[in-house]
Amino acid sequence: MPTQYGSEANERWLGFEHRPGDVVVSTRSKCGTTWAQMICALLVHGTPELPAPLSVLSPWLDWDVEPVDVVRHRLDAQAHRRVIKTHTPLDGLPLDDRVTYVVVGRHPLDVAVSLLHHARNIDRDRFAELSGRRTAAPEVGSEREWIDRWIDDPTDPRDQLDTLAGNLHHLADARSRAAGTDVVLVRYEDLEADLDGGMRALARRLGVEVDEARWPALVEAASFDAMRRDPAATVPDRLGVLRDQQRFFRTGRSGEGVAACTDEQLTRYHRRAGELADAELLAWLHAPVAAEAVRR
Repeated sequence: MPTQYGSEANERWLGFEHRPGDVVVSTRSKCGTTWAQMICALLVHGTPELPAPLSVLSPWLDWDVEPVDVVRHRLDAQAHRRVIKTHTPLDGLPLDDRVTYVVVGRHPLDVAVSLLHHARNIDRDRFAELSGRRTAAPEVGSEREWIDRWIDDPTDPRDQLDTLAGNLHHLADARSRAAGTDVVLVRYEDLEADLDGGMRALARRLGVEVDEARWPALVEAASFDAMRRDPAATVPDRLGVLRDQQRFFRTGRSGEGVAACTDEQLTRYHRRAGELADAELLAWLHAPVAAEAVRR
């Protein structure tokens, strides 16, 4: 039985029938989930003009705003290679050796800042109406107060994954399985620095061949600018849980988290991260981005 996570309805995966070639994007909130889904969908379909909105092509199986049988029916009806979204770590999924699991890591302090703005954009009344359960709005306060809570939050990841501990657990678990499961670890900052190269690397791992003449259009379609231009097609909000879809792709830039911290917070962050994860994982997460990286 996979680990049950209180912040994710991952029991909805039990009994789900995978197909050979399925791609599961397993990524923590605000780490680049939608970006990875878009890249995978573009590679699978081989065209920048996707046949349906991304949330239809790549459903979020364990989000309980829709009945699970409705989401499964949507996936069962897909004749193409499927790309399925989850925020659940791999230890919370029934793993299948016919599936490729794409896991994206992002600097945790950037995740914290992005989550702050995302939390302010959720219509909790609409969420309660759809899911049948009400979640309290998190205590927000100032950006620095939010980051303080993010760093120090002692909550067990089994109860809440959107914490520093939860983010590092998600990535550490994926890395530990990479030798025996088809796991592709992708770093958000590397995609930001070289989207073309990152997409080519992912295409190789997925065994996808793309007509070179179409490649520039696919890379453009995966850019933040392109995804922002058509939020109805790209934002994962078919049912109106967000107050403003335009705010979903806020900046996409790296470095905001570190810039928002005091020296004391940075010291405390690195100390706590070192208690929660090994040096190899943290070196990968914190590696500098190339100076010529393109900011969006």
